[in-house]
Amino acid sequence: MLTIVLIPFLLAMFLAANMGGSGTAPSFAAAYGAGLIRREHIAGLFGLMVFAGALLAGEKVSLTMGKGLLDAEYFTIVVTSVILASVGLSLLIANLIGIPQSTSQATVLSLAGAALYLQGLNTDKLLFEIVPTWFIMPAISFSLMLGISKFVLPFVKTKRTRETYKEVKGDRIMRWVVLISSMYVAFAIGSSNVANAAGPIASMVVTSLAMEPAGERYTLITLLSMLVVAPCFAIGSSLLGYKVTKTTGKDIISIGPLAASIIACLTASLLLSVSWIKGIPTSLVQLNTGAIIAYSISQRGLTKTFRNPKVWTFFGMWLIAPIFAFGLSYLLMMLARHWGLV
Repeated sequence: MLTIVLIPFLLAMFLAANMGGSGTAPSFAAAYGAGLIRREHIAGLFGLMVFAGALLAGEKVSLTMGKGLLDAEYFTIVVTSVILASVGLSLLIANLIGIPQSTSQATVLSLAGAALYLQGLNTDKLLFEIVPTWFIMPAISFSLMLGISKFVLPFVKTKRTRETYKEVKGDRIMRWVVLISSMYVAFAIGSSNVANAAGPIASMVVTSLAMEPAGERYTLITLLSMLVVAPCFAIGSSLLGYKVTKTTGKDIISIGPLAASIIACLTASLLLSVSWIKGIPTSLVQLNTGAIIAYSISQRGLTKTFRNPKVWTFFGMWLIAPIFAFGLSYLLMMLARHWGLV
């Protein structure tokens, strides 16, 4: 029995490692490009800030993932394992390709696939709160960064708008700006993405112990689940993060340290506001890439930006990975029912 119970915990850790690999790119691409942090130190600092974000601002998203889309009573060991395995595999494929993926979207749709099969999906929560946010927030990120790029940065009379990453090393203020903005992004990731794995685990524990899915005990179990999951982000960052970081930082457009720091702070603030205030799981990767595309358009124009095949690869993977997670989750639930596991 103990071995069976360990399976969803191991899958949650596997998922967290994959999310760590994907989340490293929007966090530390600028700091790494500027040579402010060595590659082997990124994982530790990233993991520490993710851990802090999960504990201080991640509870509401955990509740959404644990019982907002599917009642906690449905989270048996088998159902939880199916959800976590489906999203973990979809994110692993994206990380191996080198495309930063929306962990929140893949997790939500994986959960939705299982919930739909069990006829327990909260469609109102999904269709009228979560899905609209996925379209609105990247559009806001794109629009704000496009406005900053066109109407603010050209009129900022400072040499820092033209500084390269090599020059940042000699600028003490910019060194701290870039590094702190990177840490801030990792904190925002912790407020949202840790819950993708911790929420289902918390509900599974509550269901297994026949507890009420509310009150202080549920909150405590949610926090303990985040304590288990959060450190695995650092492991995933170390093993899978480098290729995705390179793709995001260099393959769309070369971004200077000041613009990169503005993008980081803008997108992290948007993510943190949605996670902390509304409890809605949202993709930092899409917020970040939307801002990067806006900056590219302001610098190179619309045509050149969208002629870059890497942009279309991003969009393709964003479409395929969540659908894959949904379909795999639904299929595995069918097989589990066929084998008498649910």
